[in-house]
Amino acid sequence: MAAPTPTRYRIAFAKTEAMRFTGHLDLHRTWERTFRRAGLPLAYSEGFNPHPRLNIGAALPLGCLSRGDLIDAWLENNLEPAEIERALRQAAPPGIRVEGVTRREQAEPVLQRQIEASLYEVSSDDMPTAAEMARRVDELMGAPELRRIRRGKTYDLRPLVLGLSYDAERSVLEMRLLAQEGAAGRPEEVLDALGLDPARAVAVRTGLVLGAPTSGNRPS
Repeated sequence: MAAPTPTRYRIAFAKTEAMRFTGHLDLHRTWERTFRRAGLPLAYSEGFNPHPRLNIGAALPLGCLSRGDLIDAWLENNLEPAEIERALRQAAPPGIRVEGVTRREQAEPVLQRQIEASLYEVSSDDMPTAAEMARRVDELMGAPELRRIRRGKTYDLRPLVLGLSYDAERSVLEMRLLAQEGAAGRPEEVLDALGLDPARAVAVRTGLVLGAPTSGNRPS
């Protein structure tokens, strides 16, 4: 008799100050422990080295906070999303805030293939005047290219910045950055291009922009 098909769920969560400097791999392990503490039966992959079927949507740059982050999990049992949400909220460690749980279709592409962009809000005590900040934003967005170096390789930052604006009332930079495999914008690189010190800034990823989940193909 065939084993029942695991049920796929999507959890929205926030990464808060207590886990600000927790890296992606450690975050993944944290989620594994959280599911175990919650008593939720994670499904495992097949093969010689089975591992829990957890799929975090997009790695968060170290030092960034977030809300509206996403992780897909497959459970052996078909449970009500509200039941899962209650259990995870009780089991989550400081630094993780569970925001919601929904069921997802098995046939959807993996979560990373659905993500098109990341939204950020960045504040800093290094900001110049509102007029100067607006000038720098306009200059960056009007540039035909922005040659940068990442891990010893030259790349063009400009196509990775889909949107950039400065909210003078809140003293916050709002960024919409490309978030595709091999082509992802990082807020600290945008700050550096604007002449701001990334070490004096706090970046919060406020959401992930998803495309239609009906196709597993990425835009070219």
